[in-house]
Amino acid sequence: MLTYRDERRLIALLAIIILSAAVALMQITAARNGTTSPIAVAGSTIFAGIENVIGITTSWVRTTTGTVLDLPNLARDNATLRARNGALAQENARLNEVVHAYRADAALQPLIERYPRAIEARAIGFPPENESRTITIDRGANAGIHKDDGVISNGGVVGRVAQVGPFTSTVVLITDYTSRIPAVVRRGRWWGIARGNLGSVRMEYISQDAPVRAGDMVVTGEGRSFHAGELIGTIVSTERSAASLFQTAVVKTAVELGAVDRVLVVPK
Repeated sequence: MLTYRDERRLIALLAIIILSAAVALMQITAARNGTTSPIAVAGSTIFAGIENVIGITTSWVRTTTGTVLDLPNLARDNATLRARNGALAQENARLNEVVHAYRADAALQPLIERYPRAIEARAIGFPPENESRTITIDRGANAGIHKDDGVISNGGVVGRVAQVGPFTSTVVLITDYTSRIPAVVRRGRWWGIARGNLGSVRMEYISQDAPVRAGDMVVTGEGRSFHAGELIGTIVSTERSAASLFQTAVVKTAVELGAVDRVLVVPK
């Protein structure tokens, strides 16, 4: 009498015999028909896949090994490129400064032709936390600068010299509270006094009857520090009062005083 385990072994044996017979039959049939048996095709496909995997793995191993071995050279090349980029950035900054200086010098040339005795100077400092509006320039008494000399740039009026040292001078900007300049509204020739107001200039004591308006240009009158006609700025608004004989105009300076660089000091 067969046990359950014996039955399973018998069934497995019969399955192997049947499968072997089927394989043999497929091989004989393929040989008679002159074709490749499915068993051979499957074997070739599996073998080709294995070869492909081996080839890819070998290539990856070679590439990775080459990269790892080349790491010192890559690090050296990277350091070289960084050094070159740093040098190029410095050279670019230097060339930008040269171009800026050339443009600034070229912009001053018309003023130099008008004032051949004027002294060229450059702004080298300002007091950022001081309530006064001043700058320091790199010319002083040794260059022939005197107190109350006018200071202008290619855009217009900058201020006047307040203190003179041997090699530097302090310039009070026209927006400083202590600045007072005789001024004229170019259209109509209306007189007044341009007084500093920190961020702007207020032109005071303009006749109440003067038809001044926004957009009118304000220039210097002949005075202690400036000759007549130097541009101070442009009127942006006016203030009138029925109780006063005068009106006041708020003037935007022609020169961006926070970015002053090259200036011309004009003798009194």
